[in-house]
Amino acid sequence: MKKSNLSIQKNEIYEITITALSSDGNGIGRVNDVVVFIPNTAVDDVVRVRIVKVLKSYAFGRVEEIITPSSNRIENNCGVFEKCGGCAYRHINYEAETKQKAEQVFRNVKNIGKTDFSEGEILCNCDKTERYRNKGQYPLGIDQNGEIICGFYAPRSHRIIPIEDCKLQPEIFSQIIAEIKDFLTQKNISIYDETTKKGLFRHIYLRQGAQSGEIMVCLVVKGNNFTDKTELCERLTTRFPQIKSIILNVNMTDNNVILGEKCITLWGNDTISDKMCGIDIKLSPLSFYQVNHDMAERVYRLAGELAELKKDDILLDLYCGAGLIGLSCADKVKKVVGIEVIPEAIENAKENARNNGIDNAEFFCGDASLIAVLLQKGYKFDVAIVDPPRKGCSEDVLEALSKSGANKIVYVSCNSSTLARDINILSQKGYKAQTVIPADLFPRTIHCEAVALLQKVDTVHNMKLHSSPFEKIKSGEKTIELRLYDEKRCQIKAGDKIVFTNTATNETLTATVIKLHIFDSFDKLYKKLPLLKCGYTNDDIDTASPSDMLEYYSREEQEKYGVVGIEISLD
Repeated sequence: MKKSNLSIQKNEIYEITITALSSDGNGIGRVNDVVVFIPNTAVDDVVRVRIVKVLKSYAFGRVEEIITPSSNRIENNCGVFEKCGGCAYRHINYEAETKQKAEQVFRNVKNIGKTDFSEGEILCNCDKTERYRNKGQYPLGIDQNGEIICGFYAPRSHRIIPIEDCKLQPEIFSQIIAEIKDFLTQKNISIYDETTKKGLFRHIYLRQGAQSGEIMVCLVVKGNNFTDKTELCERLTTRFPQIKSIILNVNMTDNNVILGEKCITLWGNDTISDKMCGIDIKLSPLSFYQVNHDMAERVYRLAGELAELKKDDILLDLYCGAGLIGLSCADKVKKVVGIEVIPEAIENAKENARNNGIDNAEFFCGDASLIAVLLQKGYKFDVAIVDPPRKGCSEDVLEALSKSGANKIVYVSCNSSTLARDINILSQKGYKAQTVIPADLFPRTIHCEAVALLQKVDTVHNMKLHSSPFEKIKSGEKTIELRLYDEKRCQIKAGDKIVFTNTATNETLTATVIKLHIFDSFDKLYKKLPLLKCGYTNDDIDTASPSDMLEYYSREEQEKYGVVGIEISLD
């Protein structure tokens, strides 16, 4: 192994003062100007640290002794906190935790998003930092003594840490887990082994309606042959009358994905019910549903408030899931249009709309390309609310959003890094972040939600309009295409305003850019577009060709700069 050049040695012990926390909750300190990351520390801790790993530009350490504890430090009340990969902040008070999370969100949006914005006060649920989750997914395994274990994975591994009672989950979840483990042991039912790829039971997945109290038990298995299912269902439902649905989820793959696509109802209903933002909802095993019900309600209401919806608005609800955000706003708008790629979620959304008597909501299954299809069918969106997964929006989605017509985008994010990246991309498409509000849906963990409001920025360009196209406009044509030079192209975006001044008549016309067409040569441009010939530098050109442009740009310059056709519509 190549020896590090850093002035710090592995296995040596150093006294370190913690000055900050990293995005994954580790304390940050320095030794001889080398950054050291130390888990389970708090800002202002003075600690003796053993260096356990030295890399090229930083190191990792382990606390050997707390010399002077931080004023933010509190007593940890979980026996597996330092082993389990779930919580990161059980050793500091909640005020310090939310301060760290808000700073992380704002820092990401400023540094990655490269934009200024109004910093909103963090939304948090200080009264309920424990027992707030309504869903738990527990991997099963066999320990070295041959006994069944169930819990959560250790950080950055698939090593199961057995957990009797997770402080973030409802207490009844632990009781149900214990009952299932006892049953599997008594019946000698095989447990899936990630190494051999053999065994039946893989995960136990529990979900509870926060307001209804109804519980769904989902047993994730590799195979369909579970002969003792009737007995297990009777045993669970007798002891736990809150259980309303028991589902067998079949996952035959040998990867890290927890749920398979096939669900078989063993007992009770296919779904459980709950209520959020006044909407009665049905939840299937594959439905997306925020794990913190009360905070999700606050975030969804905040999204509606930031959107400042009006009665004649058409709202685009992208990544709509079971439709909760859109349906909660349906009484404020003319129409809600939801798009989601998961078929089961769309069916849930449609059912939720029917069950709540909401008739101004439509839901479509598909990706962002559906936006263009809907626009072609005559839809026009005024506001968009997006709630993507942690990876954020793809560039195709952001491009479709920029062409959707929405003047406002409310972006609900569970990953401020990808939120910041997408804000930066949208800023190049004419949107500016107005405000960002962190929201702590996941107390004691490193995760933090954020809600951002982006506003379409009107850009006005002044252009000369030449006499030939002007005559056509006067005759009633409402759309015109122009050829522009590169230095103009880089400033023009779909949605921008253009003021045309005709020098011959001294009249002013206003237009909106509705399409951009970028080409890498004038030849391709002329073959593709039936342009009305307009330029910036020659007022006398009524007809033009690529060769005409050689007077102004050489072929090399044409290939370098490219050209653009813009389609405008008169206001």
